[in-house]
Amino acid sequence: MVFYTGHGDKGRTTLFGRAKKISKSSPKIEALGALDELVSFLGLCKVKAADLEVQLPSPSGDSVSNLLNGAQNDLFAIQAEMAGAEKGLKKGRIKEMEKLIEEIGKKLPKIKNFVVPGGSELSALLDCARAVARRAERSAVALGNKEKVRPDILAYLNRLSSLLFVLARLSNKNRGIKELLWNL
Repeated sequence: MVFYTGHGDKGRTTLFGRAKKISKSSPKIEALGALDELVSFLGLCKVKAADLEVQLPSPSGDSVSNLLNGAQNDLFAIQAEMAGAEKGLKKGRIKEMEKLIEEIGKKLPKIKNFVVPGGSELSALLDCARAVARRAERSAVALGNKEKVRPDILAYLNRLSSLLFVLARLSNKNRGIKELLWNL
């Protein structure tokens, strides 16, 4: 089995087998690359969450690892849609995420200052993933300035960064770690 083709050696690539090649520095490839980076980073968070057997609060009771796996699948669907596939992000995913963010938020203390990332290792990883999600969102917005990007994709990426933020806070809370707040 060959794991390379050499077709992209000159800095151009194709999407979904289309004949026309595009530059690997195009806004579309930048957005797809940022999403790929996010999927990979979520994999690291997922492994750490599985090692710790981190559970979400009731009524969902699902594991953080399973939740992150679902987000990875959503991001693959978004990548496929951006690359020209007919199917993409499933309807209703944004609302599901909003409910979960609200559910987790009820378990957290009120936050009135910026939180300095850190605390538990999982929390720090989730904060890094949140920053990568924001970069992916910015790349998708930049692509949207050049061609049509479905608004649900932008909303999903925005909610995902919020979800990662509350998961990071929950990780520290569940481990009894007091978070550092930034003060001016």
